[in-house]
Amino acid sequence: MKTRAWIRLPSGKHLDLINPDPQAWLDSDLADRLSRTYRWGGESCWPRPLSVAQHSLNVLALRSTMTETPMSAGAALRELLHDGEEGLLAFDCISPLKAVLGAPFKEVSDRLTDAIVRRYQLPAWDDMDYRLHKLADELIAASEAVHCAGWPRNEVLDVLEIKLPILEEDPLAEIYDCQPWEPWTPEVACERFLEKLISLNSLNSLSITVPGI
Repeated sequence: MKTRAWIRLPSGKHLDLINPDPQAWLDSDLADRLSRTYRWGGESCWPRPLSVAQHSLNVLALRSTMTETPMSAGAALRELLHDGEEGLLAFDCISPLKAVLGAPFKEVSDRLTDAIVRRYQLPAWDDMDYRLHKLADELIAASEAVHCAGWPRNEVLDVLEIKLPILEEDPLAEIYDCQPWEPWTPEVACERFLEKLISLNSLNSLSITVPGI
């Protein structure tokens, strides 16, 4: 019997997780799944967990403040989709487990990432952009650990080994006039992620620099 490796998406389309076709999903599928894929193993000090969709928007918002020169639409889209494969898998694997799952999991994840890169024509990382991305990602992660997942501040350094400061201000609070660090509902996260995805993808197709995120 043939082994099934595809999943049915909200749109009704099918995605083969082993050999993913870059055209196998709609933007709305990706936004929906990222809004229902949760960080921190689903742990939260709020009534609901934090979605990867909200995390991705926050990394983009913070990264956009790190340089005086505005990011290109492609670079901004790359930030927004930096965890896109997690939505296709519906699984944000914690780092210690990734090491145990090893090469087979990494291969599946890398294939999905490659499909996203090809689908959205994302530019390759250069050294400076990648360093700034990792800085934004880790700053947001350290802050989420405390403000969203309820980790003690000392464990961010001692256990997570993140040596960066914990942000008190939520970069998304001013943009969306929302409660700082409060996880959004899946419906809100999906809507806001999809709006940004469609906007940046449209600009990227025209190779336009984004003056503000």
